[in-house]
Amino acid sequence: MNTHLPAQRTRIKVCGLTREQDVRTAVAAGVDAIGFVLYAKSPRAVSAARAAQLAQLLPPFVTPVLLFVNPEPGDVAAACTLIPTALLQLHGDESPQTCILLAGADKRPFLRAARIPTGPAGADFDLVKYAFDYSQAQAILLDAHVEEFGGGGKAFNWSLLPPSVNAHLVLSGGLTAANVGDGIALLRPRCKSLAVDVSSAVEVDAPGGGTLKGIKDSEKMNQFVAAVRAADQRLTGLN
Repeated sequence: MNTHLPAQRTRIKVCGLTREQDVRTAVAAGVDAIGFVLYAKSPRAVSAARAAQLAQLLPPFVTPVLLFVNPEPGDVAAACTLIPTALLQLHGDESPQTCILLAGADKRPFLRAARIPTGPAGADFDLVKYAFDYSQAQAILLDAHVEEFGGGGKAFNWSLLPPSVNAHLVLSGGLTAANVGDGIALLRPRCKSLAVDVSSAVEVDAPGGGTLKGIKDSEKMNQFVAAVRAADQRLTGLN
């Protein structure tokens, strides 16, 4: 057992769900959060009303997360009225001041996405400063920077991140059951706590290649959760 790391269960979020059966399967697999994409340009987008329907399936202690990209405050407020227990995920160009505005008078908790460049340029991203600037965020979500918003299932070079970040982090972008253990081992010691976020790697394979966006594969979701739990066990001896 690694005595340098406290026993800590890695929290898991599955994002981009659109179907009732996938929500039920994810919950049964043991995930901690379910992400609904409220960004119309995304192939996994759902309406706030549809997200509210799906969120009704969630039992206590499984958190609905609403992903927005440069939203209007009124749209965020309306969605949170439908899903009052939701956590916000702000994935666009929102400034720290805009994040606080979108959180509203109720100070809704939010995640702020950091879009990390792929390749060697990732070393130039100042995550320590970013976490300080967005210190009001519950956590900083790390995703790969691609042309469109969202990581596109791509991973950045995790080893280029700073050795110590005073924030809770959520690792996203290109995670699979095969590599999530490596990400947890590498990043857990560098932050207050680590969670992981998966989307495309747990989707049904498309006949012509790629995946069916927003349609999750039950076996892949269970394999991903099992890989996270195995990584926890290796690091801390946590069952």
